[in-house]
Amino acid sequence: MPDVITDDERAETTDVPVSTGLTPDELTSYLEQHRRELTGYCYRMLGSTFEAEDAVQETMIRAWRAYDRFEGRSSLRSWMYRIATNVCFDSMQGRQRRARPMDMGPAGGHEPQLGPPLSESVFVEPVPDGRVIRDDTDPAEVALARESIRLAFVAALQVLPATQRAVLILREVLRWKASEVATLLGTTVVSVNSSLQRARATLAAAAPSETAVVDPSHEQEELLARYLDAFERYDLDALVGLLHEDATLSMPPYDLWMRGHEAIRYWLGGPGLECKGSRLVATTANGSPAFGQYRPSGPGGSFEPWALQVLEIVDGRVVALNSFLDTARLFPLFGLPATPS
Repeated sequence: MPDVITDDERAETTDVPVSTGLTPDELTSYLEQHRRELTGYCYRMLGSTFEAEDAVQETMIRAWRAYDRFEGRSSLRSWMYRIATNVCFDSMQGRQRRARPMDMGPAGGHEPQLGPPLSESVFVEPVPDGRVIRDDTDPAEVALARESIRLAFVAALQVLPATQRAVLILREVLRWKASEVATLLGTTVVSVNSSLQRARATLAAAAPSETAVVDPSHEQEELLARYLDAFERYDLDALVGLLHEDATLSMPPYDLWMRGHEAIRYWLGGPGLECKGSRLVATTANGSPAFGQYRPSGPGGSFEPWALQVLEIVDGRVVALNSFLDTARLFPLFGLPATPS
C-alpha cells in the first residue's frame, strides 16, 4: 500500500480550476454533479456497489470538511478524485479481495453440491448501469464505459495491488495523463508508467473475457427474447441451446459454479427445478443484459424475488449466467419491483 496522501494535497490537471468562492449550496450542487462518475471509479476500485456508494459519501464529507483548505490551484474534480482514492485505499487495507466463484476453485463435478453461503464481502457484486454511467453522453463513450464495468474486467482489477489498480483505472479507463496521475498519487511519471506496465501484464495473464455490452441491435434483442421465453417456459432444451458449450453458471453467495451444457442442464433440471415457472423482468447490470428473476412461491400463484441474473454474451451465445441471490439488497438497488407485473 502507498503512503496515505493527505486530502489537501493538490493534483495538477488540465481541468479548468474552479473558484474557491462557492456558497454552501453551490458547493453541494457541484459535488453532486460528480457523484455518478466517482461511484464508477470507486466501484471499479472496490468491486462492490454498496462499498462504492459508501466511499463516495465519505468523499463528499471529507470534501466538505476540507473545502476551506482548497486554494483553487487545481480543479475541484481532480481534488475529489484524490480524496476518493484515499478513501478506497483506506477501505482496501487488511481485507480479502473480492472475486467471482470461478476464481475461487474448480467447477462442480457431475453432481455438484451447493455448500454453505459465504459472506457478501467475498464476491464481486453487480452494479446498475445508471449508478455509474451517464447516458446523456456520446454513444461510443457510453459503450466504452460499459466495457469497463463488465464483471470479468472488474474481477480482474481486484487482483491488482491498490496503486496499480488506481493507475490502470485512471490512465486506461478515465484517460488521465501520466503526469496527472503522478501528482494525484504523490509519485513520479516514471513510477506511474511502471505501475501501468505491471498492471497491464497482470490483466493480460488474467485474460478477462471480452463479452458483449448492452446493444439494442436486432441480434441481441432476439437472443434476449428467446432466453426470456425459454426460461419462463423452463424449456431446458431451448435454454441450453442458447448457451455456449463452455458456458458457466454461478450463484453468489455460494462459491459453487458449473461449466458446460451437461452440468448446467443437470442443475436446472435437478436442484434448481424450483425455478420452473419463474417470471423475468429485464434490466441491465455491469454493462450487460440482466433480468430480475421471480420464483413461484406457492399454489396461490404469487412470486418472490429469487435472483438477479446477469448474462455475459459472446458471438450471439450466452457464455455466463451469473445469478446473484442477495435480492433483499440487490432488487431495491436495481429498482426492481417486489413482484412482477
